[in-house]
Amino acid sequence: MDWLERIAKLRQWTRSGTRAPHKPLLLLYALGRFQQDAEGGLRYTAVEQDLQRLLTEYGPPNKTTPAYPFHHLVSDGVWEVRTDHGPGSPGSGIRDLRETGATGRLAQDLRAALHREPELLSRIARLILDLHFPPSLHAELCEALGLDLEPTEAEQLRARVRQRDRRMREMVLTAYEYRCAFRGYDGRIGAVPVGLEAAHVRWWAFGGPDDIENGLCLCSLHHKLFDKGVLGLGDDHRILVSQRFIGHSPAARDHVIALAGRPIVGPQPGARPVADTHRDWHTRQVFHGEPRPVPA
Repeated sequence: MDWLERIAKLRQWTRSGTRAPHKPLLLLYALGRFQQDAEGGLRYTAVEQDLQRLLTEYGPPNKTTPAYPFHHLVSDGVWEVRTDHGPGSPGSGIRDLRETGATGRLAQDLRAALHREPELLSRIARLILDLHFPPSLHAELCEALGLDLEPTEAEQLRARVRQRDRRMREMVLTAYEYRCAFRGYDGRIGAVPVGLEAAHVRWWAFGGPDDIENGLCLCSLHHKLFDKGVLGLGDDHRILVSQRFIGHSPAARDHVIALAGRPIVGPQPGARPVADTHRDWHTRQVFHGEPRPVPA
């Protein structure tokens, strides 16, 4: 059985590019727990808060529940659930999962494959990360999930997933004249820019193209905040700052809060700005909460 192919075809609710990372996050969580205790089960009541935190931080802005993937992942053949009464999930109702002692774990055949091929776990986890999350969040997610991955596995996966265009970084940085579109940072060591990255507005994992109309030149800090939904891009290409962001230090005020309502820096004349369709996707699928009011 090709487990990578099965993982790549997880059934997910999709409509107009809507993010639905519920199953991928549960599977990543289960892989992390498998590394710690290969035979242990995940009782819903014991892991519900952990899974809810993951969905809140890395899921879409709308409210959601871990009960959905805990039940529905069974249909993909990689997860199994049993209750105090025996095998089988009681359904996706939160109360049912709690009261029946529902406990999930990786499917038996998948557990056996992971025991036979220990490196398979890293390959599966990296595939999920590549397919569902931007690279800026991979290391953070692994830390949050307790996943310890072999770094050499990444190259083995690239033949299985859509290839990124390596030229995008240079095209986007050139379009923005090697300056962060949010703060204008333009640091270099000699002639080499440092701390500047090409950010996908519509995530590559969700069909975002590798072109200038889907890119922003951002420094490392603002790239991470953009991918976490702290920062966004408004209708008039002015910066949105989420009301959910809290920061009391002068640095937090200067580098984040004070950006609310500011026009972005660039792109240079003749370069195409971010397309409305990609900007709208980011606002709906990534940006968290309501934007802060523009300072008077």
